[in-house]
Amino acid sequence: MIEGRLLMESLRIGADLVVPGLRVARLARVDVSGSVSATQPDVWGFVDFEAGDELADELAEALAAVLRIEDGWWADFTVGDDHVVVFAGKVFRYRKGDSAARE
Repeated sequence: MIEGRLLMESLRIGADLVVPGLRVARLARVDVSGSVSATQPDVWGFVDFEAGDELADELAEALAAVLRIEDGWWADFTVGDDHVVVFAGKVFRYRKGDSAARE
């Protein structure tokens, strides 16, 4: 089972994230004003999601296509024993606990 989190503010304006089978598990708005950079908003919208393991590659590529480059926004999820971290145009996947691969 894929489990992950996306911040709404990390999406490019006008971008649509469409991955059939992706389910929203939780939505929340959080005041993070004490820890943001000058160019980031004070309140973030958290989207916790889940999906079947078979969607891992499709989801990673879809996220890489919609994330903003500015400010280093990213999303991540776990699938099995792997951690997948996605930036705009880049996907990294490594085994949990493998610090060398994480670097």
